[in-house]
Amino acid sequence: MVITEVKVYLAKGSGRLKAYATIVFENSFIVRDLKVIEGYKGLFVSMPSRRRSDGTFRDIAHPLNLDTRAEIERRIIEEFGKAVKSETESSSL
Repeated sequence: MVITEVKVYLAKGSGRLKAYATIVFENSFIVRDLKVIEGYKGLFVSMPSRRRSDGTFRDIAHPLNLDTRAEIERRIIEEFGKAVKSETESSSL
């Protein structure tokens, strides 16, 4: 499955949540509300999830294999880097 579009929306504030992302597969399927999180070992992508009645969270959508997860994470973090760079350049003008 080919990733045809990735959009990153930087989060306000200085917490662990760095951005939200939307990803499109083959111009046919969209997944919204992925999150770029600053973890202890660096950035990672959290899949969209919903809080269950017992207070735990369950992913709404997620890849079924590690290769797909790695590609999604790579593309989103790459776009996140571009968004941060663009914001930094525009704020320094």
